[in-house]
Amino acid sequence: MLNNLAAINGAPLTVTVTGGTFYSSGGFNYRVFTANGSLVVSGGSITADILVVAGGAGGSSYRAGGGGAGGLLGFASQSLTSATYNITVGGGGTGAIQSGTTAVGVAGTNGIDSQFAALTLVKGGGTGGWSGGVTGANGGSGGGGLAYSLGGAAGGSPTTSQGSAGGSGLWANTYYAAGGGGGAAAVGATANGSNGGGAGGAGSSAYSSWGAATGSGENSGGTYYFAGGGAGGAFVGISGSNLVSGGLGGGGAAPATSLGSSANGGAGTANTGGGGAGSVSIDAGGSHGNGGNGGSGIVIVRWAA
Repeated sequence: MLNNLAAINGAPLTVTVTGGTFYSSGGFNYRVFTANGSLVVSGGSITADILVVAGGAGGSSYRAGGGGAGGLLGFASQSLTSATYNITVGGGGTGAIQSGTTAVGVAGTNGIDSQFAALTLVKGGGTGGWSGGVTGANGGSGGGGLAYSLGGAAGGSPTTSQGSAGGSGLWANTYYAAGGGGGAAAVGATANGSNGGGAGGAGSSAYSSWGAATGSGENSGGTYYFAGGGAGGAFVGISGSNLVSGGLGGGGAAPATSLGSSANGGAGTANTGGGGAGSVSIDAGGSHGNGGNGGSGIVIVRWAA
């Protein structure tokens, strides 16, 4: 936690950095925030790199799109002088809670914004489209679009430089499949006609070494990802639905179901910014399942040890 920066009259000048959870690896110190808090720098200044990830969106229900990942931004070489820096870590959006068997969907909610002090606000993910708002919502990454009988609605748009668009929905006569939520590194997939919605867009691996050093993000084969999109949901009228994956980086998956069953969309992983998946429905007079909750965000501060 101490950096010897210089000597003043022969006495070393030491800088103390507190707040969050401390890690040290590979020549760098890290402070990781998984909830609101403050980074306190005293005794001098440091030059830090900062990763800010907002909360992912909740998935919607009934033919509804996956939630978009929370926005992701990195800030390089920030000079942090002796001061207290307030940090907001956005929570994940709430997945849709479907009541009864009515053939009307319910919307999830957008993820919550994250911020480090006065740096640019990082936007929460946009929720998936639903029957009352067929296009995926805009956000850090956009939510997936609804599937309906004339085709499929478009996914939501991302915030500039923070994420990707959601995928479009698709109607294929025997089923309605919604688009996946966008991820930090890739757009959500359009539903592809194979009895399931579109996969969630992949998150960013640009901060993999940070994830490895702090145990943050989603580890896939030794590479760590942040801010993956949630999978699109589906309404399957003839056969069951296939498993649809969420985007690497904590995106929730839409589970496989058998004919005549429905299922809740999977939740985004906490502190990744992953979006929640849309639900899988069985028919217009049956249950529709709930959308998955979005994953909360994270803020990581890194400086030379």
